[in-house]
Amino acid sequence: MAEKEKLGSVKRFGPRYGRINKIRVAKLEGSARKSHKCPYCRYEKVKRKSAGIWNCLKCNETFTGKAYIPITKN
Repeated sequence: MAEKEKLGSVKRFGPRYGRINKIRVAKLEGSARKSHKCPYCRYEKVKRKSAGIWNCLKCNETFTGKAYIPITKN
C-alpha cells in the first residue's frame, strides 16, 4: 500500500489542482508557518507577518526576507 502525504491545510482545494501541486503548496505553507531563528538575537521566535515581512517576537525586530523563509540558505 502506498504512503499518503499529510496535506493539512491544502484539503481546502478538494479534488482540484492535482496531487503534486497540493503537496508543493503544503510544503511551502508548512515552512512559512513554523518558527524560524532571528538573525539579530538568534532566538527561535520569528513569525511571518505577510509575504516577505518577518517579525521576531523576542526582540521585536521587523525585517524582510523571502516570501516563505526569512533567510536565504547557502
